[in-house]
Amino acid sequence: MLRYIWWAIRLAVLLVVVLFLHYTLPQRDIVYVTGVEIKLEQFGENSIFWASPDSGAASDGGMVERDVRFIDTVQRDGDVMVYRNEDTGVWPPYFKFDSSNLQAEARDLVSTRDAPQWVVMTHYGWRIPFLTAFPNAVGVRPIDDPDVTLIPWLNIAIIVVLIAIWWAIRVRWKRLRRARIDPSLRNADAALAERRAGMQSWLRSWRRR
Repeated sequence: MLRYIWWAIRLAVLLVVVLFLHYTLPQRDIVYVTGVEIKLEQFGENSIFWASPDSGAASDGGMVERDVRFIDTVQRDGDVMVYRNEDTGVWPPYFKFDSSNLQAEARDLVSTRDAPQWVVMTHYGWRIPFLTAFPNAVGVRPIDDPDVTLIPWLNIAIIVVLIAIWWAIRVRWKRLRRARIDPSLRNADAALAERRAGMQSWLRSWRRR
């Protein structure tokens, strides 16, 4: 039973890590921009999916509404995708402080279905309609061929580094366990068994009296 509980805890931790990385690591979509806008958004329980106000702007800790920049796009399969355009500051570590510039770049790339200007939209986050959550755009650049293959080299490198760190910690933990923890546990078990045997011997001798 304890083995199943331990594996359930491991799987839960792994799921949390995977979801965190999927939300935070950069993703790239091939789209064309159909428009940009600024809307007044009200925040409630979904505020976790929104970034803070622009860096340097006045911020009220109890803010429940503010203007947010949005970029409207259409994907290659015809589905629409709306991105928010907010500063990230230092976390997530995109160090994005130029939302106004990105809005101007996106406005300059607005096109139509008949003559689309395809772009690569770099973003992080998820689109969750029922929570009114939008991915946050962090970069945009025009491309000529919408069928280009985008390989996430940065994500691959980050994941490889994280796996290497996890493996190094695991190896060192096993060494520490073999050298220090396991012998201590064996000594403790031996001492406990010795005390138990002594107690049983004392009880037997006491009963004989």
